[in-house]
Amino acid sequence: MKTKAVRIYGKNDLRLEEFSLPPMKDDEILAQVISDSICMSTHKAALQGAGHKRVPDNVHINPTIIGHEFAGIILEVGKKWQHKFSRGQKFSIQPAMSHTGTLDAPGYSFPYTGGSATRIIIPDIVMEADCLLPYEGEAFFPASLSEPMSCIVGAFHASYHTRPGSYIHEMGIRRGGKMAILAGVGPMGLGAIDYALHQERKPSLLVVTDIDDSRLARAACLFTPEHAGKEGVKLVYVNTGKTDNPVMHLKELSGRDGYDDVMVFAPVRQVVEQGDAILGFDGCLNFFAGPTDPDFKAEFNFYNVHYAFTHIVGTSGGNTDDMKESLKLMEEGKVNPAVMITHIGGLDAVIDTTLNLPHIPGGKKLIYTNISMPLTSLYELGEKGEKENNRLFRELHEIVSKNEYIWSPEAEKYLLANADPV
Repeated sequence: MKTKAVRIYGKNDLRLEEFSLPPMKDDEILAQVISDSICMSTHKAALQGAGHKRVPDNVHINPTIIGHEFAGIILEVGKKWQHKFSRGQKFSIQPAMSHTGTLDAPGYSFPYTGGSATRIIIPDIVMEADCLLPYEGEAFFPASLSEPMSCIVGAFHASYHTRPGSYIHEMGIRRGGKMAILAGVGPMGLGAIDYALHQERKPSLLVVTDIDDSRLARAACLFTPEHAGKEGVKLVYVNTGKTDNPVMHLKELSGRDGYDDVMVFAPVRQVVEQGDAILGFDGCLNFFAGPTDPDFKAEFNFYNVHYAFTHIVGTSGGNTDDMKESLKLMEEGKVNPAVMITHIGGLDAVIDTTLNLPHIPGGKKLIYTNISMPLTSLYELGEKGEKENNRLFRELHEIVSKNEYIWSPEAEKYLLANADPV
C-alpha cells in the first residue's frame, strides 16, 4: 500500500515523499491518519536531526516519519490485537513510551509511524505500551490535541505541596489556592487556563500574564472573568510589560502572601525569576516551557527554599493516564482544545511550517494529512477566499467567523469533504 509522508533524513532535512508500506504483520495495525498538530518538539527534532535523543543515529539511511500529535481511523488489525481494536475505530496516540524503558516514540523513531502521513503501520510496541487509545469524539482534531493537552494535565498533577510537620507530598496544584500562569496566553497557556477552570481541583485565584495586549484580549474573550466566576475562580489578566514593578503588582493581586502555584510557559530567564519572586510559603514553581538551549539557567532564591519551603518542578510531556483524562474531558465537552488552533493546512504545508514554526505567529498549526492546502490563519480565510476566488476558504470563513474564529467539528467536516486531495 502506498503512503505519502514527511520524513526526516537529518538536520533541517525534511522530505515529502510517496513510498510503499511493507506488508502488515500479525502484531501490527494499519491506520489512516486524518489530523496532526505540529509541535515545537518536532521543530527541535528537525533542527537536531540524529542529534535528537528520539531520532535514530542512522536516520540519513533509514528516515523516520515526523509528527506525534495525531489522530485517525484504524483500517486493518493484526490477529494479536483483534480482541482490543477493530476496523473503523477512531484513535489517538500517546507518543511517550518512556515507562517501557525506551525513548523511541511515534513521530520521531519509526520508519512507518508518524502523524505527517496519509497511512501508517503502528508497531506492536505501541499497543503493548497501551499507547494506542480509542477515541469516540465527533471530530478528529480534539484527539490530535489530546497529546499537548495531556502535557498540561501532567504538569498540573506533577505540581506538589507539603504537609506541615511531615515529609509527605500532596500531589497536584493546591485546591482553592492562588495560582499564576506566566507568559500564559500562547496555545499551551490557553489550554492550561481551560483546564484550570474546568477540572475538579481548581484554584480560587488565577492570574494570567503576558506582554502582548492582542493575545491577552483573545484569551479574555475565550475565557472571560465572568465565566471563571461561575466556576468559582477569580480570573485576572495582566500585561506585565506595562507594569513598572510586575512582581509587586502580582503579589498585591495575591493579597501580598504570594502564590501557591506558579506555572512558567516561556523559557525566558526574567519570567522564571519573576515566578520565583512571587511564590508564597510552600509555593511550587512549575517550569512548563521546554528550552532549546541546553545551558538555559535562571537564578532561584535559596533563602526561600530553606525558610519558606518553595520548590520547583518540571515535566516533559504527560503519561497515558493524563492523555486518557484529556480525551475524557474532551468527549464530555468540559474542555475545548480548539481554542489552541489558529492555523490549518494540508500535508504539503508540513515542511515549511515545521522548520519555521517559531517565526509563525499564533497558536497551534493543525494539519489535515490527506489534503493539499497552504498553511492558513483562521483569521485570513475570508480575505484569501475573496482575493483568490476560493470557495473553500470563503465557506470556511463563514463557519469559523460565526464561532468567534474557533475551529469546530462543522469546519473540519466541510474541509475534509471539499478540499483537494494531496
